[in-house]
Amino acid sequence: MQASKNKNTEKAEPFYKLSVPKQKTSSEIINEARNFLRTLRTRRPFTPTEEQRRLFGSGSSRAPQNRPPSVFSLHASSFDLAESRPVSGVRLSPLKHKPVLVNSAKDEDSSISFPKALADASEIRKVSNARARLFRRTSWGNFLSAKTVPPEQKEEKLDSEQPAMRNNLCRSNNDCLAEQRSYTPWNGESRQLICNEQISGLESGDFVQGTAGKPSFQTRGERSVNSDGRFADEEQQFPCEQMKKPGTSPLWPRSTGWKGRETGLQVETRINESEEEEIFWHMKVLPILHELEKEDNVENLCLACTKLYQALNEENMLGKKFKRRSVLLKTLYKLVDIDSDPLCLKLTKIILSMKVDGRNLLSVCKLAFKICRNEKNDYIIQNDGLLDCLLEVLRTEDLQKNNEALLYCMGAIKFMSGNAVLLNEMVKKGAVEMLLQLLKQINNVKENDTYFSNLGHLLVQLAATLRSLADLAPARRQLIRSGAVSELCVALEQRMRDKDVCTYVIRIFSKLSSYNDFCTALADCSRCYILFLALLNKHQKQQDLVIRILFILGNLTAKNDQAREQFFQEKGSMDTLKSLFQTYHELDLNAQKWHKERGREEKKHLKHPSEAEDVLIKLIRVLANLSVHPSIGAALAAAHHVVELLVTVLEYKSVDECEELVISAATTINNLSYYKVKSSAVQDKKLHIAEMLLKLLMSNSMDGVVEAVRAFGNLSQYHEICDFIIQKKIHKFMIALLDAKNQDVCFSACGVLLNLTVDKNKRAFLMEEGGIGKLVDCLQDFGPSDWQLACLICKTLWNYSGNITSAASCFGEDTETLLVLLSSLLDAELALDYSLDRDVRDYHKLYWEREFKPVAEKLLDRIENHHSFQL
Repeated sequence: MQASKNKNTEKAEPFYKLSVPKQKTSSEIINEARNFLRTLRTRRPFTPTEEQRRLFGSGSSRAPQNRPPSVFSLHASSFDLAESRPVSGVRLSPLKHKPVLVNSAKDEDSSISFPKALADASEIRKVSNARARLFRRTSWGNFLSAKTVPPEQKEEKLDSEQPAMRNNLCRSNNDCLAEQRSYTPWNGESRQLICNEQISGLESGDFVQGTAGKPSFQTRGERSVNSDGRFADEEQQFPCEQMKKPGTSPLWPRSTGWKGRETGLQVETRINESEEEEIFWHMKVLPILHELEKEDNVENLCLACTKLYQALNEENMLGKKFKRRSVLLKTLYKLVDIDSDPLCLKLTKIILSMKVDGRNLLSVCKLAFKICRNEKNDYIIQNDGLLDCLLEVLRTEDLQKNNEALLYCMGAIKFMSGNAVLLNEMVKKGAVEMLLQLLKQINNVKENDTYFSNLGHLLVQLAATLRSLADLAPARRQLIRSGAVSELCVALEQRMRDKDVCTYVIRIFSKLSSYNDFCTALADCSRCYILFLALLNKHQKQQDLVIRILFILGNLTAKNDQAREQFFQEKGSMDTLKSLFQTYHELDLNAQKWHKERGREEKKHLKHPSEAEDVLIKLIRVLANLSVHPSIGAALAAAHHVVELLVTVLEYKSVDECEELVISAATTINNLSYYKVKSSAVQDKKLHIAEMLLKLLMSNSMDGVVEAVRAFGNLSQYHEICDFIIQKKIHKFMIALLDAKNQDVCFSACGVLLNLTVDKNKRAFLMEEGGIGKLVDCLQDFGPSDWQLACLICKTLWNYSGNITSAASCFGEDTETLLVLLSSLLDAELALDYSLDRDVRDYHKLYWEREFKPVAEKLLDRIENHHSFQL
């Protein structure tokens, strides 16, 4: 008996102090401490999809008069014919005598007589009624018709389908050209160019038609011609009939000896077009152009355009090197007037492939933009190669020279990125790297540059596209690998005053910061915190921007100690958060007052937090995540203005109004209450905080109840809070929660009971409220699956039995159950589930050996000793 008494005199050690073996390192202690501190999760800010596709969204900060239009009229006249004409690489020598240009029959002083066309002029000009209806407005007329062309265009046209007129023209050329001999100077340099130009005109039928069906010729340095139809200095005659023979070689051989009469020197020149290109033009391209001119069915026109592209592509004639490029483009430009997106899509693809520039590049990029703006066209775009053409424009065109064309090109690509199929195609075609290269070019243009402002419009389109690409895992990996973080930060820094640019870049960061690898890359860019704080201060009332920056900061500080330190140490960081809280707290109070005046029913219909509430949620989350860092958490616990912000939320906001906001505030207070620091603001306000937590504990929100219980778990280490708990009967609520059959709820409730049992004067409440039996039930239900909870229950029972004299009197009818249960749980073979995955089993075994076993063995030994003594 004496021996039993000696055993019973061991020192009762309360388990509110964590059982930490001496051999544990400081890092292990810190890691264990963190398990009681929690970071917060929250929803990513919602970005609604624009109802209409446009260059700038409905929330754009750009005034309509200061931004390029999303809607515009586009016709054939939008294109520049002069630009499409190939530029000669040889400069003509000045003419000694200015030739007389005869453009109509009204030129009475002209000595040149024109033969009448053998074909019916009205027949040549005729356009079918069905085709005419396809055009939105008057077009330029048929390319291969006998219609009059204004002199300023200086383009020669001939209907190649009218052999009678062609023969007539060939015969009349003898008289026409002979008359010009006296006006035309002759030299070696101009010879080659004029020869080439006239060959091209004859073979393609590219004559300028005069009035009343009479063809007129422009005499831009033409050469002298003999009466037999040959050039005066030419040794070989080529009959005009050769033009009519299909499949024959060009009118002029590939190389011909030319002799200049003035100098007597023999100059050998090469014809601009190869024989193969001539055959290709006549046999493949020209028939398709005739079809495009005469066809009156949109579907057939689309098929013709497809054949044309295939033919050009097969013969490697896309681009600027094709000598007939100007004739081809003029035909395509006219078709733009036809009101058909599928046809315009075909035209856009060909025109872009022909490498147009200047005004024509701008017009065709606008055409692509117009097609892509209609979401219904996504399907036909998927089956065409327009994306390749647009990406090629971005890759090759000069940024400053063609910034407006690139703007609409980028806008079209942005619209495409709204389609999942096209978005995946972009990734496969290397769009991410291409866009980042373009971003670098834009970043290289400084603010004092003339193009800086206009490039801001382009940057908005680019950033919006990158935001869409960020949805795809391969694109995200490419963005991180290609250094997108640093370039986007440069764009933010340079465009701080451009809210649209800032918003889209922040949206990219917001989306990507949900992924750990990107957060790591962003955290390594130390300048980002300065930029984020600058934006928060500059655009404090721009909710859509503020909420995303706070969301990013919350993600950065959720798992990264380096990010926590860098942000907290940044000058003015806490002051900025405080200022933001005051701004949006005031907005929320005003909104709350407005709803109360009109009835609370209106507020209850809101499924999501209001804009002001959402900002406060994201802001408090940053504080909660910062508080996980030991030194930062201690500093925040002593920061009275921070704790006051959190208490303010619990004071004015009920869990029914905004559950997430209230719970976030309670979680942050719980984190800060963990730190026992000098001048702790939490300790100073602990009773007031307890009153606010009691309100949350009585709410209908189970998540709110659990969070309040957790907070009481830390606060109950103070005697004043324990007295408050007993006084307000909160301990009964904690015992009742043990029946919740939820591990987290039982763990939190048991933590409060553990601290209450430290005071020997308060231990009896466990027996009165049936707490012992409920603790044993929890140990039986959750012990084998949650050794931390099992350990906590054993610690509570150990504290409770500190003054034990008899096991039966202490534990009552639960004594036998407890003895059997503890014995079985201490048997490793029975307690540990060896069917689990090895990693999970090792995790369980670690907690079983280090946490549960030492406490359970001591508790079992105490019960057995007092139980045997009683027997």
